[in-house]
Amino acid sequence: MKIESTKEKLLEVIQKVEKVTGKNLTLPILSCIAFEAVKGKVIVKATNLDMGIECILPAKIIEEGSVAIPGQVLLQFLLNLSQSEKVKLELVDTTVSVLTENTSTTIKTQSYEDFPIIPKIDDGKTIILNPKELVIGLKSVWYSSAVTSMKPELSSVYIYADKDDMLVFVATDSFRLAEKKVKTKKGKDFGSLLIPFKNIPEIIRILEGVSDDISVSINQNQISFSWDGVYVISRIINGTFPDYNQIIPKESSTEVVLLKQDLIQSLKLANVFSDTFHQITLRIVPGEKQFEIITKNNDVGENHNTLDAVLKGEDITISFNYKYIVDCFQSLATDSVSLQFHGLGRPLVVRGVSDSSFMYLVMPMNK
Repeated sequence: MKIESTKEKLLEVIQKVEKVTGKNLTLPILSCIAFEAVKGKVIVKATNLDMGIECILPAKIIEEGSVAIPGQVLLQFLLNLSQSEKVKLELVDTTVSVLTENTSTTIKTQSYEDFPIIPKIDDGKTIILNPKELVIGLKSVWYSSAVTSMKPELSSVYIYADKDDMLVFVATDSFRLAEKKVKTKKGKDFGSLLIPFKNIPEIIRILEGVSDDISVSINQNQISFSWDGVYVISRIINGTFPDYNQIIPKESSTEVVLLKQDLIQSLKLANVFSDTFHQITLRIVPGEKQFEIITKNNDVGENHNTLDAVLKGEDITISFNYKYIVDCFQSLATDSVSLQFHGLGRPLVVRGVSDSSFMYLVMPMNK
């Protein structure tokens, strides 16, 4: 194989695919980026077996062929080249020669034949979606997924088609739950599926810069996204997501409405004095128009902070994990937020005022 491209185009493609490479030391081929120059185009590929990506590299093909190059080595080399240089890649025996105007480099390669096949979906359904809608939905909820894979359905993001052309994105780790509804033209055709949590950051990163509609294909085991010479595929989880609607309280006993920024600032201040469990206590006394955030750490000190808010309902004093509450604010687009309490031992529901598209539920801490 012998190809020539510009540093700019090569780097753009390598940066897109390198983060999908595997970090499995027992399978070093997964840490490689595969190049295949054939039939007038150069296909650049990476996979970690959970997801894969292919991109078309704009390049001049001098000689057809294929090679697998360690991704991190190639990326770091390109990042440190000067801007305007052309880059030639030429396979010579078991090394690839990388030539520019000022540098001559050789990089050891792996056997292309050992590189896994990136599957194509040809037995499922295909719909056209706006990538911005997918990114908004995924970013709004994915942080609520379980990090461990003991229960695969919880270490995933659940996506399903609701009525009224809504795509609903849901994630939970059993301590908190986030739900985001996104209006889309093709929502009803999506069906339902579970995407592994660990694949979500890369899917978001890759789709974030795409402006045109993309083609989404789904079968029983995988979902793929394709557009403009780029193809991304991810495994999906075979499992049943919990019927979460039954745990969402219908009526609140206490409600607090206040400015989001005031609450964020107060929570950050309170966390300075929280204990090793990040415990914060919320004290609401509507009759005295008092909403107070209290934290105490025997080694540091104690903090009481009173906020301006509109209060109604019953008195309540209840504790939560600071991190679980503060995580949701990235998903709230409104300036004001509503905190709905449902009694001791029952969840807090957070919503944006006049925004029904996002709902966040968090369980209290046991004293």
